[in-house]
Amino acid sequence: MPEVKRRNERLVVLLVLGFIALNYPLLSLFSKVRLFFGIPVLYLYIFTVWSLFILCMALVLEKRAFPSMTSSPPRSGKAE
Repeated sequence: MPEVKRRNERLVVLLVLGFIALNYPLLSLFSKVRLFFGIPVLYLYIFTVWSLFILCMALVLEKRAFPSMTSSPPRSGKAE
């Protein structure tokens, strides 16, 4: 499977999970009048999920810093 197609599928799954996490049934669980370290629980949930969503997108879209082990290193045209 090509890497681009795999990345697109991961992004779609991440999008669906983001919609589920930030939709009514789960948000209603956190819409209580409670504070956690002085922050309303609902706000804490929303910003935590949002931050995790951005982090996961960055991990999916990140280009590999290291070339694959099977490829040979680039050769220069100069003879040593």
